[in-house]
Amino acid sequence: MREPPETASWFGSTVLNANVSQALAASEFERLWRAFMTARVTLGLVLLVLQAGLTFTASTHHSLSLIIAGMYFTAALAVRLKSQPQYMGHTFNAQWLRTVGVDLMAFSALQVLQSGNVNYALLLTLPVLMAAILGSLIMAMGTAAGVTLLLFAHAFWMSLELSTETTSLVVQAALTGAGCFAISFMANQLATRLASVERKAQHTQLAVTVQRQVNELVIATLNEGVLVVDDLLWVRSANPAALALLGFAPQPSPRVWQLTEQTQWQALVEVVQLSHQTLHGQQADLSFQHTDHGPRHLRVRTQITPPLPEHGKGLCVVFMQDQREIQARVRSEKLASMGRMSAAVAHEIRNPLAAIVQANALLAEDLKEASQLRMTEMIRQNAQRLEKIVRDVLHLAHAPQHAQADSGAMLNLAEDVLRICRDWQRQNSTPVTLSDPWPQQPVTAWFDAEHLRRIVVNLLDNARRFCSGNADAIQVNLERLQPQQNITLTVWSDGKPLEPAVEQHLFEPFFSSDSRSSGLGLYICRELCQSHGASMSYERKPLRSKQQSQVGNAFSVSFCAMPPESASISQTTSAA
Repeated sequence: MREPPETASWFGSTVLNANVSQALAASEFERLWRAFMTARVTLGLVLLVLQAGLTFTASTHHSLSLIIAGMYFTAALAVRLKSQPQYMGHTFNAQWLRTVGVDLMAFSALQVLQSGNVNYALLLTLPVLMAAILGSLIMAMGTAAGVTLLLFAHAFWMSLELSTETTSLVVQAALTGAGCFAISFMANQLATRLASVERKAQHTQLAVTVQRQVNELVIATLNEGVLVVDDLLWVRSANPAALALLGFAPQPSPRVWQLTEQTQWQALVEVVQLSHQTLHGQQADLSFQHTDHGPRHLRVRTQITPPLPEHGKGLCVVFMQDQREIQARVRSEKLASMGRMSAAVAHEIRNPLAAIVQANALLAEDLKEASQLRMTEMIRQNAQRLEKIVRDVLHLAHAPQHAQADSGAMLNLAEDVLRICRDWQRQNSTPVTLSDPWPQQPVTAWFDAEHLRRIVVNLLDNARRFCSGNADAIQVNLERLQPQQNITLTVWSDGKPLEPAVEQHLFEPFFSSDSRSSGLGLYICRELCQSHGASMSYERKPLRSKQQSQVGNAFSVSFCAMPPESASISQTTSAA
């Protein structure tokens, strides 16, 4: 389709540079263009049938009128089927000639060849309207002027043919021409006005649609649950967070459902009813009992919207938030302050600790008795332990990129993990099932021995806390599929699946599903892994338990088979 002219009636007096505006206006113009072309085809068919009837019934009728009607019908049908919508512009171009020009010639010829009392002058209003609506104001006025000239020419022709008084014919032609001018001007102005109003309405509708989609996207991605409930307790809208807090399965829920469907929501129903009755927002702490996830404590606050025009009453917007996340944020702020203070204290401990170590070493040089040497050795070992604790605290306080991996060594994971699991099993009286077969050959990886113990013990403690306690409830697997691949240590338990909110913040500091936990265990373990080039992950996967495949929680640690520096050098060499 051609670009619209600057003063085309359908676009007013401005040029639309925006692609959206042009697309909207073009679609409306195309609809009007096809409507006019369809009207021309229908009119041509009516004229063809009329002229055929007059030819066979009236002896004085010209057969040439039938030919003209047939040609007009054929031309109109060809334009409707073959041509594409085009703007007429300012000049009498080919588009004007195929439509308005053909109409003027056909209707004028029929008017000249008329027989009896049939008057075809009224049909000349169709091309005038077409030019006024599909073209510019100049085109509309030019077409009206052409129709007026044709009417005056017909009046002059009739006066010569009939040799009668021509005043009435001239007056009739003048009045009809004036009417054509008025129709062309009014139709053009109305079309311009209506097109402008419709274009603004479409822009407004587009803006509303975009805003609605953005609002839905923002609400859908909120961690805070949002419900929209009417006065009859029908839930009109709910975001995924609200559905999860109410205990819905992770699948599409009914678009409209009633809040009274489950008795466990009775406390929430009472808050919503009170909000509708008082027309004021409410706030309350509620508890829901879910069979799969246990009790869930929520903080609920409501707001009432203004009354809807078609309903007469407002809607209740319910905002729900898991209290565990609120408590976790508060605990995070408190523990963050304590962490900064602990880091400062640990930094200050280093100086007197170094003095104690040095004094103990000097004292050990002058002592000879075995009992006194044992005491100095005990002081040395505990001082080293304190130094390691100070390093761990400082390691937690600093960013991960400042961690050093030079404290690691090449460990035999098959031997060390086995020893750690047996020690933990004796201390906690909880069975641990090792993968069968357990690696008999050395499985070496770069890591710190004490950090390895801390990670394995932490994962086993978490598994014992949430497992069923049955046989094979806790399993440890150590594998390396190929010699060049990293070694993977997996601690698996048959506990229930983690809630999405818990899994989302699993490795974040100070976040825990247990109020008695500080939420630092998994965070420290992951930091220790990253400081040695390893990684930690969680997934829900099956393992063999009692000769059956059972799905459980698996925490995996992927170790480096060589020091990080050597690994990077090896990768660079292989890439070269």
